[in-house]
Amino acid sequence: MNELDPNNALLVSWLAPVAEAMGIPVPLIMLALLLFMGVAGRFLIQWLTRRAREATDATKTPWDDVIVNAAAGPIEWALWVVIVYLSLGVAGDFEALQSTMRHAADTGVIVLLGWFLHSAAVNVERELLSDYRGPRNSDDRAAISASARLVRIALWASVVLMLLQSMGVSISGLLAFGGIGGIAVGFAARDLLANFLGGLSVYLDRPFAVGDWIRSPDRQIEGTVENIGWRMTCIRTFDQRPLYIPNAVFSTVALENPSRMRNRRIYETIGIRYSDIASIEGIVTEVKAMLEADEAIDCDRTLMVNFVACGPSSLDFFIYTFTKTTDWVEFHGIKQRILLSVLTIVERHGAEVAFPTQTLHLAEGMESAVVPEP
Repeated sequence: MNELDPNNALLVSWLAPVAEAMGIPVPLIMLALLLFMGVAGRFLIQWLTRRAREATDATKTPWDDVIVNAAAGPIEWALWVVIVYLSLGVAGDFEALQSTMRHAADTGVIVLLGWFLHSAAVNVERELLSDYRGPRNSDDRAAISASARLVRIALWASVVLMLLQSMGVSISGLLAFGGIGGIAVGFAARDLLANFLGGLSVYLDRPFAVGDWIRSPDRQIEGTVENIGWRMTCIRTFDQRPLYIPNAVFSTVALENPSRMRNRRIYETIGIRYSDIASIEGIVTEVKAMLEADEAIDCDRTLMVNFVACGPSSLDFFIYTFTKTTDWVEFHGIKQRILLSVLTIVERHGAEVAFPTQTLHLAEGMESAVVPEP
């Protein structure tokens, strides 16, 4: 008969008289005692967790809340792992059962450690993206989410390797096999791997984030990003249809991200009649002054109003300026107001906007006539 675990020898010596008096085997009393300790310990841990949360809520730093919330669940289950370790000496005559329980306890420790670190990573991400920290641009949000996701992937990959090592699987042999088999898998799943690497590059380079409006001049891609996955990205087009794009595409096409514009540009050319040549200078000066006084125009950006060309049937001046807003709807409202103001200025100077015309010179004795261009 195998000897009891030395850790339990003292406990057995204490319980032996009680077991003899009650006529119950010592192992059963030990199991009942360990079960009672587990139930009582669970309630104690829950009480301590509540007190810890009350204490952390009273502090100014949020990071103690992150640690306490991440540790609450794993600590409760860690108690049962300890109970399993303590019960190993009870089954003194069952070596196979002891071995199984020891492996189960080792596996539980590894899983609980992974659970704690995973919860901590999730809570850190949630804390960094919380609303009370103020608005973050899409670059920062994408970087935080990508980093947290990569940490979780690396964490669980390490946990799986540790579990395999705990179960007696040779990690070195597995890694060697993975190096050889990875070549074959790479050829078989090159598209899947390309999409995965494309998704990784999106997370690292951050050309866009969820909620951004993107478009590609190379492909018929335009819409709002709804989700960035590891294999494909979902874009909602402006006619509200979902467009699913493999991530590998983003490494081969040019992308525009209008959501990250600093301003929107107004660039218009307006022509007036040749007969209003005396008014062109005054019109240009007044239009420029009007733009400089407009609160919706960003005067720190380039602002130009100049007479630029003698066209076939008009004297052309152009307006080149930027609005402070980047909102599409608001921008068009500002642009409409400015163009109406320009037309009012032209009319106030007694001029008119030109339209395409042709001057026909007739035979001698006949007057020339101006005929609208068809």
